[in-house]
Amino acid sequence: MSRRKRGLPVHGWVCLDKPLEMGSTEAVTRVRRLFDARKAGHAGTLDPLATGILPIALGEATKTVPFMMEAQKVYRFSIEWGVSTDSVDREGEIIGQSGVRPSPEAAAGALKAFVGEIDQVPPQFSAIRVDGRRAYDLAREGAAFDLPSRKVMIHEAAVTAAPDADHLEVTIRTGKGVYVRSLARDLAAALGADGHVCALRRERVGPFSTENAVTLDFLTDLVHRDAASEGLLPVSTALDDIPELAVTEQDAFSLRQGRPIVLIPRQVDMLLSRLRDGSRTVSAFQGQTLVALGQLRAGRLEPDRVFNLS
Repeated sequence: MSRRKRGLPVHGWVCLDKPLEMGSTEAVTRVRRLFDARKAGHAGTLDPLATGILPIALGEATKTVPFMMEAQKVYRFSIEWGVSTDSVDREGEIIGQSGVRPSPEAAAGALKAFVGEIDQVPPQFSAIRVDGRRAYDLAREGAAFDLPSRKVMIHEAAVTAAPDADHLEVTIRTGKGVYVRSLARDLAAALGADGHVCALRRERVGPFSTENAVTLDFLTDLVHRDAASEGLLPVSTALDDIPELAVTEQDAFSLRQGRPIVLIPRQVDMLLSRLRDGSRTVSAFQGQTLVALGQLRAGRLEPDRVFNLS
C-alpha cells in the first residue's frame, strides 16, 4: 500500500516580501505550512540580512522554478563607507578602516566599469561549495581558500541616493549569479575606500516584483479568513517570456501522456516568430489551464514537463 501524501494539492506562486533576518529556507517552510501544501521551493536564495522579493513555488509550480533561476533581478542596496568587513556586510569582522568618503559623482563614474559582462569573484562568505563544504563555513573557521572568478552580467547600475557622506545607495539590474556584496567590495576597492553593504533589498525577480508581493502577515490573515488562494499567483506566472500554444483536449491528453503532438505550419510559424535567444521552449494551454512545457522540433511539440492542473 502506497503512503498517502501529506498536505494539500496547492499549486501556484507566492511572491513573498521576505522580512529582515529570516533565511530563505525558513520563509519557504512558513509559506508551505500556511497553505498546508505538499511541496514547495524557491527561486533564488535571499540572505537573512536582505529583504524583498522571494518567489516561492507551491505544488506544480515547482516544475517552473528553473525558468526563474534564469530571470533578471533588480537590487537596491546601500554601502556604508569607512569600514570593510570580511563578509562585506554589517555582521562581519572588521578588516579595514579609512577616512575616504567617495562622492556620489566619483562612485557613479567608477560604477560604469561594472556594467556589462564582467568577471566577479564571489565573497568568501557565500554558499558556494569548496571541496564539498560551504565557503561560509570555511570562512568562519578562518581557513585559507580561493574562489575562482565567474562571468556574470550586470545590465544596469546607477547611484540612486546619497543621504550623507557615509552612505551611498545603488540600484542594479542583473542576470543570474551576481553577488551584490562582491560588487560593493570591488566598487570600494576601485575608489580606494573601505565599505560594506549595510542594507539590501531585492525589488524584482522576472515577473515577480514589489507590485505583486505579499507579506507573511498578510498571508496569515488570508489563511485565517479562509481566503489563502487570494495570495497565490498562477503556475504560469513564471513563464511570461515563453510563447503559448493553445491545444485541443485530445492534444492535451497526448501531451500529459508524454507523447508529442504534430503542429500545422501556421502554428509553427507563429511560435518561431515569438521564440527568442535560440530557445525552443513552448508552453501548451488548454483554455486557461497549463498542460505542458515542451520543445519545438521538426514541426512537433515534444513535452518535457507536464502539469497536473484542473
